[in-house]
Amino acid sequence: MTSVNEERITDSIRRTGNFEKTAWKWMRYSGILVIPLVFIHILIQDVVVGVHEIDLQYVDARWQLLGWRIYDGFLLAFAFLHGMNGLRQVLLDFAKQERLKRLINISLFILWLIISIFGFTALIAGVRT
Repeated sequence: MTSVNEERITDSIRRTGNFEKTAWKWMRYSGILVIPLVFIHILIQDVVVGVHEIDLQYVDARWQLLGWRIYDGFLLAFAFLHGMNGLRQVLLDFAKQERLKRLINISLFILWLIISIFGFTALIAGVRT
């Protein structure tokens, strides 16, 4: 017969394991997706266009096409998700207590969500020239 405390610990391990497994998978998925997105972005913005030509009018003209907004949205989502998950992993290496680990996870998720909302709001709103 198992005690209530043992069941609680087992449930906690099971939940944490699933979350960590999902985070581990998404770290790999986002890394695979970020590489071509970033290389294409650098090629177009820095090599083809040139950083000296990028201004508000250029961004406005580029964002007139829905495809560029979607592309930039994917770049924002996957690069930021990848970076925040990496930061989470580094911070969890130093956290020993379960409460602190949970606080780190929740805090970083809220930070990620707020900054992502601002980024996607900028993409949706566009440039006002």
